[in-house]
Amino acid sequence: MASDTPKVMHMIAGAPMIAHTLATAGDMDIGERIVVTGHKGQQVRDALKALDPDIKVTEQKDRLGTAHAALTASDLLANATGDVAVMNGDNPLITPATLRRMADLRAGGADLVVLGFHVDAPNRYGRLVCDGDKVLRCVEWKDATEDERRITLCNAGLYLGEVQTVLRLAAAIGNDNAAGEYYLPDIIALATAEGLTVAAVTCDEAEALGVNSRAELAAAEAAFQTRARADLLEAGVTMQAPDTVHLAFDTVIGRDAVIEPHVVFGPGVTIESGATIRAFSHLEGCHVSAGAVVGPYARLRPGAELANNAKVGNFVEIKSAQIGEGAKVNHLTYIGDAEIGDGTNVGAGTITCNYDGVFKHKTVIGRNAFIGSNTLIVAPRTIGDEAMTATGSVITKDVPAGDLAVARGKQDNKPGYARKLFARLRAAKAARQKD
Repeated sequence: MASDTPKVMHMIAGAPMIAHTLATAGDMDIGERIVVTGHKGQQVRDALKALDPDIKVTEQKDRLGTAHAALTASDLLANATGDVAVMNGDNPLITPATLRRMADLRAGGADLVVLGFHVDAPNRYGRLVCDGDKVLRCVEWKDATEDERRITLCNAGLYLGEVQTVLRLAAAIGNDNAAGEYYLPDIIALATAEGLTVAAVTCDEAEALGVNSRAELAAAEAAFQTRARADLLEAGVTMQAPDTVHLAFDTVIGRDAVIEPHVVFGPGVTIESGATIRAFSHLEGCHVSAGAVVGPYARLRPGAELANNAKVGNFVEIKSAQIGEGAKVNHLTYIGDAEIGDGTNVGAGTITCNYDGVFKHKTVIGRNAFIGSNTLIVAPRTIGDEAMTATGSVITKDVPAGDLAVARGKQDNKPGYARKLFARLRAAKAARQKD
């Protein structure tokens, strides 16, 4: 990866690669998940602890191959029963549906199930050698003959079988190969030699994609986005230019929502049915309720909550704030650490001044209030129901319900002073140019 970051910690759709794999496994309602770490394992361990403290972690101190990595979990699985799935942390696009198909084949009598995929063009994947529906062995590209390299069924590196059988077979794997490593794919030949039945489930090549470079990371991101957009369109979301919309791993959008071009969703976004997200908006960690309109060119940051039919317009930023039902924040405004009541209108250029350099402070605005354009509200402040602030005011005191707050200097016009001032400035400029 040409990186100081462990490979499985590189991001796809706003989440580390390993989180995608673990989410797929978690969808199976399994007993527990074990992660075997390697390069910079402490970074991975710390991330996993934040992701899910119930995940067990063990370290492969000597990097002797994939079979050796799997065996690193032997102590944690010593008393385990049932089936185990062995997955790669750098295969982030495997779906729960594929895992379920593998589990169904295992339940149907196969002793070991392997995931494969077909390719049309030559590549360096390991090949699955079969006899009809039975998988006999896997041969790595570097160890394969020319005939074996012409096989189109490749190994995706995912195995499912009875846990103690998998561990026993993995322990019998040798390292007589070109790399001198203990290859987990050799488990297939060992199972066949014992008379066990090995079967394969196949998936699309894009789903089986392994990430080993920045280019493959970008390809995985593109594949995720293509799949996620297709799922949303199928679910009844309108996207006028889906290829321009960037989704996160956990984006939730309800039916009949409209997503205009060039919208970016960060993690933690939920958009309810019938909402509209207009072009060039960026959203993360927020909730947009039914009928609300966001954008264009709006930014919703973590903690932004928009009630039904609220409107957030162009060049508006919302952070840690609740915008009430039918409220409008339409132009050139920052609302941070605030509550805006139902039906309130916030004028252009309004700022809730929420930070004093050390602490954040909250602004509360009641229902059906009117905040005049270019109002600065120096938090902590409360503005009551149906109150109003005059345009250009700096609000440093609470405003009771129904009151009008005017907080600006009195205008004083100086007759003819503008012409005199400009004449003086132009003369000064001419003198500088002459020098």
